[in-house]
Amino acid sequence: MILPFLVLALQQQPQPAPRLVITPAMPTVVAGDSMRLRAQLLDARGEPVEARIMFAPAGYSFEGSIDTAGMVRAGAVGTYAATAVALVPGSRPVTQRVEVRIVPGPAARIAFTRASARMLAGQRLRLEPLVYSAAGDRRDDRIAWSSSAPAVVQVSGAGVITASRPGRATITARVGDVAQSLPVEVVATSVASVEVVPGATTARTGDVVRFRAVVKDGAGRELPGLTPTWMVSPGLGIIDETGAFVGNRAGTFQVTANFGSRTADATVTLTARDVTRDIQVVGKVVRSQFPTSEVWIHPGGNVAYLATTMGGDRVYALDVSNPAAPAIVDSLMVNARSINDIMTTPDGNYLVVTREGADNRRNGILIADTRDPLRPKALAEFTEGVTAGVHSAFVHRQEKHGTHVYLTNDGTGALHIVDISDPAKPTEVAQWRPRTAGAGMMLHDIDVQDGLLYGSWWNDGLVILDVGNGVRGGTPAKPVLVSQLKYNLDSLYTRVAQRAGPMGYVRGTHTAWRHRNYVFIADEVFANTELMALQGGAPSRAYGRLHVIDVSDLDRPKPVAWYEPEYGGVHNIWVAGDTLYVGAYNAGFKAFDVSGELRGDLLAQGRLIGDFMPTDPRGRVPNAAMTWGVVVNPKDGLAYVNDMNSGLYILRLVPRPSIVP
Repeated sequence: MILPFLVLALQQQPQPAPRLVITPAMPTVVAGDSMRLRAQLLDARGEPVEARIMFAPAGYSFEGSIDTAGMVRAGAVGTYAATAVALVPGSRPVTQRVEVRIVPGPAARIAFTRASARMLAGQRLRLEPLVYSAAGDRRDDRIAWSSSAPAVVQVSGAGVITASRPGRATITARVGDVAQSLPVEVVATSVASVEVVPGATTARTGDVVRFRAVVKDGAGRELPGLTPTWMVSPGLGIIDETGAFVGNRAGTFQVTANFGSRTADATVTLTARDVTRDIQVVGKVVRSQFPTSEVWIHPGGNVAYLATTMGGDRVYALDVSNPAAPAIVDSLMVNARSINDIMTTPDGNYLVVTREGADNRRNGILIADTRDPLRPKALAEFTEGVTAGVHSAFVHRQEKHGTHVYLTNDGTGALHIVDISDPAKPTEVAQWRPRTAGAGMMLHDIDVQDGLLYGSWWNDGLVILDVGNGVRGGTPAKPVLVSQLKYNLDSLYTRVAQRAGPMGYVRGTHTAWRHRNYVFIADEVFANTELMALQGGAPSRAYGRLHVIDVSDLDRPKPVAWYEPEYGGVHNIWVAGDTLYVGAYNAGFKAFDVSGELRGDLLAQGRLIGDFMPTDPRGRVPNAAMTWGVVVNPKDGLAYVNDMNSGLYILRLVPRPSIVP
């Protein structure tokens, strides 16, 4: 009689929930292409269940897009996350997350880091070509190597060439049908001497010292153009193929030029950079109602404007004529839930305010009259084509072309250029975007200097446009591309991906600043869980790297140096004189010495001048830094540091005491 009760008990056991099966199971698509995801709801026995299935983006993901039918449009290399939702009447929805891997297109170009090589017999040299897709994305391909004259120059599968005897050869790197060649000459002469000549015998950590290898024949004649292999010992520094050396710690370094059987070396002694300075709090304004976003100093130097975000709908006008006692005098109310950027015209008469989250969904920008700086008044707005939101804007005046606002478009990722020569009647004069496909395209920030625009296009890297400089004949009404620099974001942030786990992370080129022959780029990087904590008003952390790009040759921007926080991120930056100011999110405020030529790891070289954590127990998030950025007041050189959680801090870098002999 036990059997009927057993059957009844089994019937009352909870049945396994239906599950969604998505095909393909491990979707992969080339950037710029599209693919369709399909999903089916199956019961515990694997039988189909009739359901309405829709697709949607999963959390924060900016590399592509998906429609409700599962069509994925891949915009940029990375990982795009989506969710399938199955709806069955009378049952709870069934969801399944899927990650679409977006990969570079086929190899289209191979680039060597050198144009040619001139070697001695017996010398070895490793070549490191870079492989790119047609869209400029880096690829990690296995390269097939060949030599046109193996008896003269041999090449290994790892790209190491060995000069065997005098003559000429062409080394070819090939990936599929794409090839690139490098001419190599092996010199037919005997070498009597090799000498390494340093540009200096003493320097500081972080200074660039150039070494030159001098090779002479038996008659004492120099053999020009030979390509040495450079080495440095100890390994706490770097030296490039041109002989430019930079060391990270004090001490004596030995630099060696290798020509196979012939070598020579020289030494350089480095002292500590010794740039640290105390940081003094001059004044502060603690805010807790809304998170603090951008700060801007009126050109007169006595008024600061402070914006709000993540629900914030106002810009505060502060009297900072006495920076030790800054005071809010008035505020400008804005139909927005996030004011990410504010900036005055160069004469200070007008303030441009970006808007996101307006209740009528007409965002764009607001132009305020600030001829009375402490009493800003709304004057006009521009929303045409940018109602989805404007994240950042930059005001730039050129005597020849007038005053323009350069806007980001949250909806399309395009650049909009608006003439505000008459601030009451803003008029769009141009739009520009780096590619035609809109998926995965986001313009995050803009810097314009001397008629050149430096756009931080997130997945598309740094884009330089001529908007009046003349190098390409561009104007504000006709922007012309000068160059573009893309880099592999995923390879930079593998540790973030590991820590972020299944929820994923966001990363992209966030902001840029031109200074001398460099552009400083800051990447914004967050694990999605940390981003949700930030938006929920909880302590959070960021990641990211600051890149230093050499643009002395505008056609070929080249990364040369970097800074990556040990704990924290990089957000908005400012450069004044030889000092780089960084809003480092949860790592607070930092200042770096960027004097001289820049190469290598800025932090390891001792270029950090000082740092400060702008926290307050009365802040929106008590005692937790989340520093947005820094603006330096040209009137007194004070740093105005805006922290999302605590408000505005006014800081002074205390001068180092003079040494009296």
